[in-house]
Amino acid sequence: MIPRSRAVVRAVVYRTFYRLPVSLRRRLVRMTVPKYIVGAVTLVRDSEADGAGRLLLLRQPPGHSWSLPAGLLRRGEAPVVGAARELAEESGVRLSPDRLRPAVPNAVVHALGWVDVVFEAEVPASRTELVVDGAEVFEAAWHPLDDLPRLSRATARLLGLYGIGPLADQRPPEDQDPPEDQDPPDGQEPPDGRPTA
Repeated sequence: MIPRSRAVVRAVVYRTFYRLPVSLRRRLVRMTVPKYIVGAVTLVRDSEADGAGRLLLLRQPPGHSWSLPAGLLRRGEAPVVGAARELAEESGVRLSPDRLRPAVPNAVVHALGWVDVVFEAEVPASRTELVVDGAEVFEAAWHPLDDLPRLSRATARLLGLYGIGPLADQRPPEDQDPPEDQDPPDGQEPPDGRPTA
């Protein structure tokens, strides 16, 4: 229960706030609430793959590791539309937004005000042409889930939340990053980004 004096002060502040013009109230809210950068990520699986399956990964500059099709949302863009747009821009895989389904969890909040909205899709790799521009993306390829290449730190962490990749068995508790001194197996990039020996 809020003490009476604080309740009175809160009531006065709210009454004053709601008497302000809407444009000023919006500006005050934008100045005082946390800001988030929102991106959309797509986990694209090969619908024809046997065994553990295959995942579409991209090699982007500087080219040392692989990542998922992803990018920032445009102002006012729906996350599923942004995910479909980024998937087409980076890999040439064109899917309508209704072919993407929300992953579970759908929104992943990272440190420093960054949020990924994650979607899943399946396409037949044998009939899906991968097209990259050579600037933003060097290479797009299908990789077996049980033999992934060296992943970027962010990709390894994100895939770990879905039980995939080198950090799958090291899922941290909610709101906590993985231990900085623990290296993933098989020469993958460690969680802190240090190069492997």
